[in-house]
Amino acid sequence: MEKVEWNEQYNIGVDIIDTAHANLFRIVGRLMEHMKDTRSSWHACEEGIKYLEGYTMKHFSEEEAFMRSIQYKGYGKHKKIHDNFRDKTLISLRQELRMSNYSSASMERFLGVVLGWLTGHIMMEDQAIVGKVGVRKPCEFSPRISTIAKIVDHTLQDVFQVEAKLDNANYKGQNIGKGFYSRMVYDIDNHGKVRLLLGIEEPLVFHSIGQILEAPLLKKDYIIDIAAQQIFEMLFLHMSRVFRSETIYEPGSNDLLSRDEFRSDFMKGYPCSLLFGTRHGYFIFCFRTWKTKGHHRDPQNLLR
Repeated sequence: MEKVEWNEQYNIGVDIIDTAHANLFRIVGRLMEHMKDTRSSWHACEEGIKYLEGYTMKHFSEEEAFMRSIQYKGYGKHKKIHDNFRDKTLISLRQELRMSNYSSASMERFLGVVLGWLTGHIMMEDQAIVGKVGVRKPCEFSPRISTIAKIVDHTLQDVFQVEAKLDNANYKGQNIGKGFYSRMVYDIDNHGKVRLLLGIEEPLVFHSIGQILEAPLLKKDYIIDIAAQQIFEMLFLHMSRVFRSETIYEPGSNDLLSRDEFRSDFMKGYPCSLLFGTRHGYFIFCFRTWKTKGHHRDPQNLLR
């Protein structure tokens, strides 16, 4: 990756927040330059990371104050996302850096996660504060394909700035290009559960990084791979919130799948399997539901 520059298209119109976003990407860019410079010591990287962490916490505080000042309805969930990043993600990354004595691999992982998290968070959460991304109310989970297709299209427009067309309402598990895969299970209304199986081609995720950096990604590297994985995980969480999951879903190690694991899970049977096309790649959305608390579990009854 050649450089990291903020795309002013993603300004939300609040100076203190927009300035912070531009500065955060500038700091990440400087750290990348430090990492490439063989003359830079691990101490310089350590100090740069400390500065990035400190600036991020200051930004979170200012952003949260602004949300409170306008009585933003999504404040509680937004703050939880900030807290999780501060109390879990950063702590884990910092431990990895120290244990490896700031190795190149751990530095690249740190920068990839931070770059991906900032990109996804700004696209999915920060733009929503001022309505630049549609603040959509959670939906009752509906078996109607037309309803699901509309929700998926809205979500991909919000996150990736692309329109999604339902290419196949009876997807049979055919291979797509290299991508990311996941599954999740969570509660829905009326004593039910839903299981989602998602897949997305890499170019669609890479597009979001290039958009916010105002530059096409001419070549992939480890940092971009990590950033793309982070954005996919955030899309994964976003999907659970769209379908009335009241808590912030935290993916576990078993929720993120390889292509082989995806195909194995897919073969267990999903009554609704949809394939969406965009100008940058495909998106797979499969689901099934069942009743709990004494109801007979029968995922195949979903569309009856």
